Amino acid sequence: KHIILDPEDSGAPLTSTKGAPKCKLFRSGAAMAAPPYRPDCSRLVRICVLLGALWEIQAEQIRYSVPEELDKGSYVGNIAKDLGLEPRELSERGVRIISRGRTHLFALNPRSGSLVTAGKIDREELCERSPKCVVSLEILLEDKVKIFGVEVEIIDVNDNAPNFGIEQREIKVAENENPGTRFPLPEAFDPDVGVNSLQGYQLSSNVHFSLDVQSGVDGIKYPELVLELALDREEEAVHHLLLTAFDGGDLVRSGTVKIHVTLMDTNDNAPVFTQPEYHVNVPENVPVGYWLLTVKATDPDEGANGEVTYSFRKVSDKMSQLFQLNSLTGDITIVGDLDYEDSGFYDIDVEAHDGPGLRARSKVLVTVLDVNDNAPEVTVTSLTSSIQETSSPGTVIALFNVHDSDSGENGLVTCSILDNLPFTLEKTYGNYHRLSTQRTLDREEVSEYNITVTSTDHGTPPLSTETHISLHVADINDNPPTFPHASYSAYIPENNPRGASILSMSAQDPDSIENARVTYSLAEDTLHGMPLSFYVSINSDTGVLYALCSFDYEQVRDLQLLVTASDSGDPPLSSNVSLSIFVLDQNDNSPEILYPALPTDGSIGVELAPRSAEPGYLVTKVVAVDRDSGQNAWLSYRLLKASEPGLFTVGLHTGEVRTARALLDRDALKQSLVVAVQDHGQPPLSATVTLTVAVAESIPEVLADLSSLKPSAYADDSSLTLYLVVAVATVSCVFLAFVIVLLALRLRRWHTSRQLQAAGVGLAGVPASHFVGMDGVRAFLQTYSQEVSLRADSRESHVIFPQPNYADTLLSQESCGKSEPLLITQDLLETKGDPGSHQVSQSCHTKT
Repeated sequence: KHIILDPEDSGAPLTSTKGAPKCKLFRSGAAMAAPPYRPDCSRLVRICVLLGALWEIQAEQIRYSVPEELDKGSYVGNIAKDLGLEPRELSERGVRIISRGRTHLFALNPRSGSLVTAGKIDREELCERSPKCVVSLEILLEDKVKIFGVEVEIIDVNDNAPNFGIEQREIKVAENENPGTRFPLPEAFDPDVGVNSLQGYQLSSNVHFSLDVQSGVDGIKYPELVLELALDREEEAVHHLLLTAFDGGDLVRSGTVKIHVTLMDTNDNAPVFTQPEYHVNVPENVPVGYWLLTVKATDPDEGANGEVTYSFRKVSDKMSQLFQLNSLTGDITIVGDLDYEDSGFYDIDVEAHDGPGLRARSKVLVTVLDVNDNAPEVTVTSLTSSIQETSSPGTVIALFNVHDSDSGENGLVTCSILDNLPFTLEKTYGNYHRLSTQRTLDREEVSEYNITVTSTDHGTPPLSTETHISLHVADINDNPPTFPHASYSAYIPENNPRGASILSMSAQDPDSIENARVTYSLAEDTLHGMPLSFYVSINSDTGVLYALCSFDYEQVRDLQLLVTASDSGDPPLSSNVSLSIFVLDQNDNSPEILYPALPTDGSIGVELAPRSAEPGYLVTKVVAVDRDSGQNAWLSYRLLKASEPGLFTVGLHTGEVRTARALLDRDALKQSLVVAVQDHGQPPLSATVTLTVAVAESIPEVLADLSSLKPSAYADDSSLTLYLVVAVATVSCVFLAFVIVLLALRLRRWHTSRQLQAAGVGLAGVPASHFVGMDGVRAFLQTYSQEVSLRADSRESHVIFPQPNYADTLLSQESCGKSEPLLITQDLLETKGDPGSHQVSQSCHTKT
């Protein structure tokens, strides 16, 4: 039951209890008058007041319907009237749509008080295929805080045609399918609902196919293609159909799809010959390969079902030797000799069949015309297809019989083979002939013989028959492997990586199979106390030689190997070949300077050059060697740095240090030269040596000026006195040593005169052969170190002081008792034309 208070003051807000309210009782929406209870209605009034207040804010439901696809601003319903308002009151009372998410579909027209569309509404997009599409929204009266519910039903219109989604569909059907077979067809889709949705399908007219539409439990219609009549691909290979889907709208819409039914061929047609019988006449003397006739059969099927092949049916062996049928073209040719006396007529059954096996038959009737011509017939009685190459001469290969059906001279037969074959053919008994070997065969010369035995009668013209015999010569191991060269040479650069391939050797064995399978090995030997297997190895199967270590040219320059190639026969045969491996030098050694050698006691080597030296004066010579060979050991010398540029030059190939100009008084006593020695390898390697040249006329002068050869730049001036004392002591030591050496040379001169004459030529005359090899360098140094020339009446002299490991030195620390040793090498020029010159050797050690 619902109780509603309706004040007498219609439209006035229920804010007080003034007046006599009327209470109405409603049951299920039907109003029933209740007796007024004025004195007893106070509680009922309070309840009605409360319910009336709640009614003011509760929502009331309003329903409209509108078709889809209306333009923007289209009329939906008179919302002002349904709310009991005038159109102008919509804005005054704050009427607005507050529905969330749907405000873009509808709007309020304040002028007409109508609910209108805010744009085009697509029912399919909004509700898809839902049977009923309702849009709910709420309208608020702000002045009364009252909400009204509005439901707008979107009515579907037929705005979509059925669509198959594809333009055409191909259905493959075997032509032997039984009537009643069903094939599914593509389905159409219509997003509309109700009567506007898909209603049915229609198929274009065709006598072979019909359309059947099935409905599923979900109400969706499924079209099927039903085969009504049997198909024949040979009549029509493809059937073109048109499937149409339509809806039920006022304006019917439809969609189509093309259906192509392609018939798959089945083998339902047998080949058919063009003639039931073929007749042909042929002379008996036609040659082998003669074309007799062509049979022809056709099959209307396609592909393998229509490919026709031909064959003889139940043909005898004799006929198969006379006639041949081309299975693809149907050509019948003569492959044997026809003989009228043997048979004058042939009845040949020919069969044509397609791929799956349907067949057709025909006959070929061949009539042989007699020309009185018969070729000899050869029958092989015994035949050997293989013979060992060591078989003795006279070994029988074949025994055959020759017969000619002709008579008289035409029946006499002579057999022959080619003259260049190592076989003989002889007649044994009656018409039997024997083919045997004439000599021992060699398989390596000819491994197989195709022997043709020609049998010729004596007729006119003569006829002959050729019999082909294939004879295989079996191999025995009678040939050792052979190398194509008597010896091999290989080159490998030093510093090679381990495992590097050096050479691939190959030996050939003319035998076959196991007798020709060659394996390789190296003969055992040693080099520098190590087995050859330490240096190299060979692949026994391929013959590839590998380096097992990295070679050093300075240690191993070549290897001499013996390679053995053995076959796998029984017994095995082998052969050897020599292999020389040469290690190629690489530029991996820098030049080594032998002179002047670096002292090991901290002293400094000094060369002497007199101030009176002319340009080109030989001051000293830099001697160097390179452990490499060839171009890598060619050395060149150049002056890298000099304290006085332009004063000295260095020979490019000799290493001789000479004065480039005359020495001047302003030239410093001490000259420092840096000489670089470089080889010609790629990339070139080099070494440098620093020479100190003292410019002075004599040794005392050098000693007097030793103060300028200070070993350290920061020495104190107070050490000058010490230097003077050392200089005096050095002069005394040098003089004493000079006298002792001179006396010793005089005593030994009587037995070394020849050697001194050869050595007294001087450093400038040393031949270039002294510089070849380490031994030559040592010999040159020995000669250079023992050469002394001194003139008593001249200021110019040439003195060389020998030492075991480096150039001449002055007095050592032990002989002079001083510290800070300095090695001074004094070179004085030989004077000319003085018969009183003496050969002396002088050595002294001093302190500076």
